Amino acid sequence: MAEKDADVQKIKELIKIMKENDLVKIDIRHGEDYVSLQRAQPPQPPTTLGPLFASLPGMGTPIPAPAASGPAPAHAKGEGLLEVRSPIVGTFYVAPSPDSEPYVEIGAHVDPQTVVGIIEAMKVMNEIRAEVSGTIVEKAAANGQAVEYGQVLFRVKPD
Repeated sequence: MAEKDADVQKIKELIKIMKENDLVKIDIRHGEDYVSLQRAQPPQPPTTLGPLFASLPGMGTPIPAPAASGPAPAHAKGEGLLEVRSPIVGTFYVAPSPDSEPYVEIGAHVDPQTVVGIIEAMKVMNEIRAEVSGTIVEKAAANGQAVEYGQVLFRVKPD
């Protein structure tokens, strides 16, 4: 059991190193052991994968991008507002823990680096940044709500 706890601790240390160095993926092979860790990131546009991947399940045909404009902030129709969208699928949280204050409230000023929430995906907490400057005027996702890629989380009145 102690060996299993040590392995979990090593993985946690690797995750910390990934975050500190802004690494997206890390692969480690030690003897017969292999560890591959990958942080969530916005999906890239589909590309043709070629014959090597065609034999793998689900890899033969590129998947079309969702109809939503993606995670990048976009103007809301007719309102002049910017939208902060989910860059990944997961569970949205407005605060770092249940007993903490929310990252932002309606009326809060944000800049592109302001953390507005977190999305849990595959047991990893991913900070979501505003990516725009302005004032939060609407919360479009509730705390603990399952969100999809491209779903609107907040609407922001630009500066």
